[in-house]
Amino acid sequence: ILGNSYELSLVFIGNARAQTLNKMHRGKNYPTNVLAFPLSETSGEIFINVRRAAREASHFNHNPETHIMYLFIHATLHLVGFTHGDAMEDQEHHYMRKYLGKETAICI
Repeated sequence: ILGNSYELSLVFIGNARAQTLNKMHRGKNYPTNVLAFPLSETSGEIFINVRRAAREASHFNHNPETHIMYLFIHATLHLVGFTHGDAMEDQEHHYMRKYLGKETAICI
């Protein structure tokens, strides 16, 4: 999704750190499931809240591992410029099928 020359930092966090980062960077005082920060055109960071991902996975008909992969795909699409909407959802479906052989019908 990001290309071979993209430098990515992937960090797994819990609720407290997710809430702190979400408040600091988005002004929202709750623990989010994933945050993506572009650092440059060729580098970025993704923070995945594994506790929240595990808790919400069944709501999306995923097991925790599949949901974490979905959140990773979702975040990488943000890093390449997608915003929430139909085009992003189409790409999420595409990459879920490509990498996991599964369809997903969720939208965050």
